[in-house]
Amino acid sequence: MNGWELPTSIIISEKEYEIRTDYRAVIDVLRALNDTDELFEAWMNESERNYVQVETMMVIMVPDYEQIPIEHWSEASKAISDFIDCGMREDKKKPKPQLMDWEQDAQILLPAINKNAKVDVRSLEYLHWWTFLGYYMEIGECLFGQVVSIRDKKKRGKKLEKWEREFYRDNKAMIDLNVKKIERPDEEKQELHELLGIKKR
Repeated sequence: MNGWELPTSIIISEKEYEIRTDYRAVIDVLRALNDTDELFEAWMNESERNYVQVETMMVIMVPDYEQIPIEHWSEASKAISDFIDCGMREDKKKPKPQLMDWEQDAQILLPAINKNAKVDVRSLEYLHWWTFLGYYMEIGECLFGQVVSIRDKKKRGKKLEKWEREFYRDNKAMIDLNVKKIERPDEEKQELHELLGIKKR
């Protein structure tokens, strides 16, 4: 991808498809992919979960996703992922620990982004994901940065400095990442499984 331009489409098998590029759409995708819904974990194997995740990504990001043949979904998923990563895809063989959550950290993350943007991004009708991500990547010293730094040290088993230990003790609920479990009504589970053709194990 050309870093000097803000892309608004992806190419799938030599055909161009418009994509939603507002930062809110991408955050919706990232939140959906991080969903730890027990429905997915307990009743779907890895292949089924991958299918649902790819379909979720397509539905959110591509207005005309139904026009993309299913045999091209893998290619479309990679193209969307490349867009989300700004073409700077990292080595997926080396997974990094999760240090932030778009939903849980919103109240401490947005002030840092707004400072760089010099405007409350929530008030903007549209903001391209790459521009939003640029503001995010330039976050310096701030509350969000301190929280992420402490999470990183704890994940890697590194010793916290005295002020960090005190800060963690006083702000444990804010620093500890929550694992969200969403329990759906049995009727909704049944409808989803019938829709996806999945038999309960």
